[in-house]
Amino acid sequence: MTETARTVRAAEIRAAALDLFTRLGYEATTMADIGAAVGIRGPSLYKHVASKQELLASLMTATMDDLLAAHRVAVTGTDDPVERLRRATDAHVRFHARHRREAFVGNRELRGLVEPHRAAVLARRAEYEQCFRRLVEDGVAAGVFRVASAQLASYAILDLGMGVAVWFREDAGPTENEVAWQYTEFAMGIVKAG
Repeated sequence: MTETARTVRAAEIRAAALDLFTRLGYEATTMADIGAAVGIRGPSLYKHVASKQELLASLMTATMDDLLAAHRVAVTGTDDPVERLRRATDAHVRFHARHRREAFVGNRELRGLVEPHRAAVLARRAEYEQCFRRLVEDGVAAGVFRVASAQLASYAILDLGMGVAVWFREDAGPTENEVAWQYTEFAMGIVKAG
């Protein structure tokens, strides 16, 4: 098998695992289920992945890495605390609108991770929260945000975006742009920007 074919097969396996973890849950999904979804017998699947745990960990790690990368891009190019928080919130909400299954699995299946995978994912989650907390703290220091707790404000803003993954649908209700704009306004209200 060529390197390109291996890369394509790995992507197919990850996509099948994400779908099954979303629909059935991590515990109820078997390697045979994943293999069947991509047309590989269960035992042959181990030529491509070491374990179901490895698949879960790689999905959750990639999700957090993508969130962190989107955050860095969003806040680049401005030092204004209000604009940085607006951009970060917009990126956070849009990510959760576009990657609902990854967000769902990332939140629901955290309990299924074992060490050292659990610690690695939790570290990334803490880093992501710290990114938002620093934005709030910077706004407080600049006198443009008024909050009693930067930590609680960052949690509230993060919860806004994560909730989008539960209910948002491209074919019904408000558009992604409408949701991102309104939720960014909600975030400004949380920090009492002004």
